[in-house]
Amino acid sequence: MARSQNTYADFEGLREQAVALRRAGYSLRQIRDELKVFNNDILNRLLAGEAPPEWTKRPNAKDDVRDRARELRLQGWTYDQIQVELGCSKSSISLWVRELPRPERREPSEQAKLAARKRWEHELAIRDEVRKQTKEAAARQIGDMTDRDLFMAGIALYWAEGTKDKPYDRRENVTFVNSDADVIKLYLAWLRLLGVEQDRLAYRVMIHMAADVESAKRYWADLVGVDVPRFQKTTIKKHNPKTVRKNVGTDYHGCLVVRVSQGAELYRRIEGWWGGMISGVTAPSTSGMV
Repeated sequence: MARSQNTYADFEGLREQAVALRRAGYSLRQIRDELKVFNNDILNRLLAGEAPPEWTKRPNAKDDVRDRARELRLQGWTYDQIQVELGCSKSSISLWVRELPRPERREPSEQAKLAARKRWEHELAIRDEVRKQTKEAAARQIGDMTDRDLFMAGIALYWAEGTKDKPYDRRENVTFVNSDADVIKLYLAWLRLLGVEQDRLAYRVMIHMAADVESAKRYWADLVGVDVPRFQKTTIKKHNPKTVRKNVGTDYHGCLVVRVSQGAELYRRIEGWWGGMISGVTAPSTSGMV
């Protein structure tokens, strides 16, 4: 016991030696062995306030993350934002940035709007994914189209969108009008199935006067696979200034009119087919379809 007291009696003198060694670049272990001070508490007291030499510092894998966290905090980021950005815990962030000034608080209304917008964006993303999955599943239900599938679809499509004969206005001709490119594709595929030759088809564009007529003609010509000169005179629709049109912009190509020449006989068959479909309708089975 007396020996221990003699060893550490001159604490200040021992401290001077320890500090001198530290500043000379000694590590903690080297100072301990040099001064024969094996009590860690006393050794730490002797070196209190003295930084370790650079060579003793081990590289820290989190140094870059810590520096980035401090940088973001100085930019006004919150703990939650830093956590999402860097993927580290809030407790670590708190230790790294606790002496830095806090970011200015936003007005509650601004914070509420930001939170609401983020929630809504998240909800929209979920809805879009559900919508996409539903459409893909429905498309798989259709599978490959048989000739009969196309035949029946074409009849219904024509009766919905094509010109029809009226008792007060006899129009036994086959004329189809639509602005949807996919609808036009299906209709033309149906005509081919019926054996209607390409040279029996006449094309005409119907479009608003403010649109790019020549561009629209090229668009439809490419779609149906004919040259622009094959098109008949364009029908220009005058714009009503009281109407707010939404079909504008570069994606607007007007409507394509497809007319089958000498189509009276074909029209009568279409009307007959449609009548047969209606008379043959029974309560549909939902098995496997919904």
